[in-house]
Amino acid sequence: MKHLVFGFLIAFALSFNTQAEDALSLTPQQTYDMVQEQGDEILFVDVRDPVEIMFIGYTDAIDKNIPFKLVDRSEFLADKGRFAMNTNPDFAADVEKALKEKGLNKDALIITMCRSGSTRGKPSAEYLLERGFTNVKYIDNGFQGGGAKDGKKKGMRIVSGWQNDGLPWSMTLNPEKIYRP
Repeated sequence: MKHLVFGFLIAFALSFNTQAEDALSLTPQQTYDMVQEQGDEILFVDVRDPVEIMFIGYTDAIDKNIPFKLVDRSEFLADKGRFAMNTNPDFAADVEKALKEKGLNKDALIITMCRSGSTRGKPSAEYLLERGFTNVKYIDNGFQGGGAKDGKKKGMRIVSGWQNDGLPWSMTLNPEKIYRP
């Protein structure tokens, strides 16, 4: 009987942990609807490096661009074929400042968005949760979405994401919202 109860408790704990992880993600459409309905009560942050935004696109639905990772142009990672990206040491403080500018505190809903959702969106949400922000979510599939699995456009980011879901975006940046150190 002890083994049965113990097994049940482990299964319950694992299912609870999975539910907690899943609770962090929102679809681009859910986010857009929330911004339209309750924009004054939430903080929507694009966590991409501003140069990336300049070349991929932007939505003015965000409140601020606060990069979670900044490109370090002095360190090229030859094995990965790209520059290093280091955690922005001011990320949490800049998010807290943006909350205060909106009259919100660390318990307000914060939604983060990166290019694909997994590399910086989810990690930035977890990073904020670890630092005392209590209500943080991220956009699953981010701004640009995922790559096609097959066909002529295999590998191209044409699946899901803010852009591919038909939500408002452009190549014109709002200088009032883009990060400048």
